[in-house]
Amino acid sequence: MSISRKLCGVAGAMAALAAATPVWAQDMVKNPTVEQMATMMNKGDIAWMLVSAALVLMMSIPGLALFYGGLVRTKNMLSVLMQVFMIVSVAGILWCLYGYSMAFTSGGDNHFFGGFSKAFLTGVTSGTYAATFSNNLYLPELVFVVFQMTFAMITPALIVGAFAERIKFSALIVFVIAWSTIVYYPIAHMVWYWAGPDFLADAPTDYGFLWGMGALDFAGGTVVHINAGVAGLIGCLMVGKRIGFPKEAMAPHSLTMTMIGASLLWVGWFGFNAGSNLEANGVTAVAFINTMVATCAAAVSWALIEQVHHGKASMLGAATGAVAGLVAITPASGFAAPMTSILLGFVVSPICYLFVTKVKSMFGYDDSLDVFGVHCIGGIVGAIATGIVADPALGGQGFFDYTQFPAAVGVYDMGAQVITQIKAVVVTILWSGIGSAVLYFVIDKTIGLRPSADAEQQGLDLTSHGERAYNM
Repeated sequence: MSISRKLCGVAGAMAALAAATPVWAQDMVKNPTVEQMATMMNKGDIAWMLVSAALVLMMSIPGLALFYGGLVRTKNMLSVLMQVFMIVSVAGILWCLYGYSMAFTSGGDNHFFGGFSKAFLTGVTSGTYAATFSNNLYLPELVFVVFQMTFAMITPALIVGAFAERIKFSALIVFVIAWSTIVYYPIAHMVWYWAGPDFLADAPTDYGFLWGMGALDFAGGTVVHINAGVAGLIGCLMVGKRIGFPKEAMAPHSLTMTMIGASLLWVGWFGFNAGSNLEANGVTAVAFINTMVATCAAAVSWALIEQVHHGKASMLGAATGAVAGLVAITPASGFAAPMTSILLGFVVSPICYLFVTKVKSMFGYDDSLDVFGVHCIGGIVGAIATGIVADPALGGQGFFDYTQFPAAVGVYDMGAQVITQIKAVVVTILWSGIGSAVLYFVIDKTIGLRPSADAEQQGLDLTSHGERAYNM
């Protein structure tokens, strides 16, 4: 039985619960047995979560692969596709071996990572269940396993854009295995693990460190975007600059591919954000529309900035703005209201634009595809803003106090919540930054991070994979 869950304090779910739970469940069952859980499911929730898992997979392959691939030079297109494709494949295996267990089982008195009781998916069958955010409402555990697997796949894949065109393939795979183990699984546990709504009242200390602190992260602002963005920044610094940077022109070879990739990311992101509600109800609709309108606003905002700054709005800018909006709304998607989501989208693009165009050149680091400038900075903006937009006074959803049974709406304090959000951001930056730096250093001193200068100049398509993306 799995009772581990992402935190989602949403007052609106109470109304959905009344409609979704079986008629017999009007008498709430505390600490239900496995047999009782088997009757506490909704086929619509199960179908939606399986579709959401497929949508998140589409974000990685082909979405992220094409988005990144179009931004590099022709000689490195295939290498980026291969890197993303294999990271997804390796991450899926790791998740079944021990990743799920480390992220979503109890760590006892340790609140930083789980144990290995479900390593190799031991005990996880078609007859075990995972809690949702509503009392007496469950999913088959395998549904939750595969949904969370897709998050564990895309997060390390995001990192490769920071040092694209200059990383040794074998070193990258070793890094992904180690980084997932030491950085991603613990952060996921800290933010998203808790005892579940039917059990938390009797297990008041069974939760991850940041969950217990009260940090709100609906779909991965800290776990995915800040986490990967910091690792990307450390990586581009420790791997070093591309040969010829910044003197040689390194323009994207196919903005058409990038636009297709960005569009696939946008569509897939509905599974990412709305799927993170774990149920098909009114709050799912909240996350869905917030994801839509924040992205629209961010794309428009970036285009307006470019029009003012350069006199022309670019396709690359619009796509980048859309991704920045998707990143920023991720932690707030199930907490905000549509109008505050639009405002968040308009705000995040100027901040990310500043880091992409000014800060990067000021400090001279070669973040090839702006992983830090978009994902980390956009994630920080969204994570902190979540503390604001979740306030019911601004139309937000508030949060549930799950220490009560049944769960009840909690009293919201915006100032305190913003401070908590900042603490969660700092913890994520430190954990990812220090852990990533150590891993890059060890790999560099053992098998090396970079290919030879000759291999890099020829292009990684041929020298790493013996193939070309295009046969002219």
